[in-house]
Order: sequence, then structure tokens, then C-alpha cells
Amino acid sequence: MAPFDRPRTGGSPAGIAAGDTWWYAAVAGEAAGSFSARIRIRMRRACLAAVLLLTVAYAGLVLTTTGRRWADAALAGRRADPAVARLLREHPTLQGLGTLSLLLAVLLLVAVGVLRKRYAHLGAALGTVAVALLAAELLQRYAPGPRYLDAAGVAVPGGFPSSPAVLAAGLALGLTLVVPHRLRAVAVGLGTLWAVALGAYSIASGRHRPGDVIAADLLVLAAFAALVALLARKGKVRPAPRRGLPPQRLLVTVPLVLLALGGLAAGAYLLGDCLPAATGPLPAELPRTAHRCGQALAAGTGAAVALVLLGLLRHVDLDPGTASYRITHPVDEDPFSEEPDHEIS
Repeated sequence: MAPFDRPRTGGSPAGIAAGDTWWYAAVAGEAAGSFSARIRIRMRRACLAAVLLLTVAYAGLVLTTTGRRWADAALAGRRADPAVARLLREHPTLQGLGTLSLLLAVLLLVAVGVLRKRYAHLGAALGTVAVALLAAELLQRYAPGPRYLDAAGVAVPGGFPSSPAVLAAGLALGLTLVVPHRLRAVAVGLGTLWAVALGAYSIASGRHRPGDVIAADLLVLAAFAALVALLARKGKVRPAPRRGLPPQRLLVTVPLVLLALGGLAAGAYLLGDCLPAATGPLPAELPRTAHRCGQALAAGTGAAVALVLLGLLRHVDLDPGTASYRITHPVDEDPFSEEPDHEIS
């Protein structure tokens, strides 16, 4: 709820502080509080749903033998796919370009927040990305699951969730806090397409399994849903004007919708044909099919996560509101005191 209509400990509403808009607090306070409450409940449910899906992905892909064999088959399938092998062979600098793009994305997010003077929102976005990265590192190190061997035969923690994918998705969704509402869909859509491309390359290069990228997207969605719920709890959200979809927004949202629907549908279709048995040798064609299935599911999940967040915040403005009339008198002074030289006619 908004700060001015949040009940005190004793039950009475909070008083108006200097700097508040008196007419908004007196006339529209209840409506604004109900809007904040609806957004808080909506984002809290989205956070819980993302955590539940992350738990299901962890249980299915990490704790079960069939899930681990599917992930290993998808990892081995990149060598059996000639298109992927040719891409990695002809473009060995893609890994360096991916790291450079992550650095540039951080600088872009900071630059937009500084130029628009949204320092608090910029700090919240960067802090949420840092919390998501910390949660990913803790899950990699301490969550129960198999340990893998590196090239030297040394056991290393698993990559569930993928830290680079968490960073990429977090930077893309972090734009929701620093860009204007009218440009939010375009900025987040372009950032999501870039993050999906980085996730696809990490799977194709063998650095991460498809489940690692899927879990990273769900973790970032849970983190930003929790952040918006916190902002709504503090009354930092307000209704946005309802406008039609401009053409530039459609140019980004339509590819995202197609990618989400096509990726999830193709992945679900291929998943039934590429789930290996818990024991026994893998069929010859299974690794290649599992790799394509994992790529489709990871891409579809990344696009779907962005669409879900944009849909939840479609009519929600996160920019701080500006007040036309502000209280400049001391808090204990009556704002309607009559003066002998001033009369309202």
C-alpha cells in the first residue's frame, strides 16, 4: 500500500508528511493503495510460481537419473550436430564476444539509469542481479546433485543454474526499472533476444546444459517479481496510461511470442522422442535430438519469462510520480489556515 494509507500499529492511518501531495492522499489514497495491493499480490504469486517451476526443473533434471542422462545426451549432441560443429569451428571468437557483450550490457544498464537519474531503481536492478547471482552460486555449490569432472579429471560443482545466463537475463529484465514505460517492451524484448542468443551459445559450446539455462531464467524471474512486489509494498508503483500497441513495440513482442510458443512447442514435441531410459546404451540419434530439444526449450523459456514479466507490468509504471501540488509547510501546521491578507473568492 502507499505510504500515506498504510495503517499504523495502533490502527490509525499515517499522517501526511511534508512533500506529500495532499489532494492525492485525501482523495485518491484508497484507490492508489488498492492498486499497490493488487500489484503486490500479483507479483508475489508470480515469484512463488517461478520458484515452484525452478524446483520442478531441479528435481526432474538434476535429481532423477533420466533427467541427468537427457542433459548428458544434449551436451553430447552438440558434437553430433554438423551445423553446431561448423559454427564453433568457423567462429572461435564467439566466446570472447559473449563476454564483451555482457560487460557492455552492464555499462548500458548503468548509463540508462544515470542519464535518467533513476539512481534508486538502478541500484535495485543491480542489487537484484547480484542476489540472483549469489543464489545461483549457492545452488551450484551446496544443492544436492551429481558432481562432474573437468578435463583434468577433477570434480567440479554442477552448473545448475548457469551464472552467465543469470547475468544476461538479469540485465535484460533489469531494463524494466530504468527505461520509460513506453519503451519498456522494446528495450526488454531486444535484451531478451540477446540473452537467449547467449544461452544458446553456452549450450552449443558445451559450457552448460539446457537445464542450467532454463533454471537461470526462472531464477531471474522470481528475483524481479519479488523486487516489484517489494516496490508495491512501499507504494512505489502507479497506474500507467493505457495506450495501444505502437508498431515498434510489435516488432519486438511478436518475435518474442513466436520464439516462446515455437520453442516450447518444439521442445515438448521432441522431448517425448528423446527421453532416454534410466539404464542401457543411448540410441545413435538420441544425442542430436536431445540437443535440439534442449536448445528449443531454453530459448522458449527465456522468451516466455520476459513476456510474463512484461505482461504483469503492462499497465504498471515504476517511475517515481511527480506531484503538481506539494506541501511545503511544516507537518504540524494546518495547510488550510486563513490569512488576513488572503481570501478565497
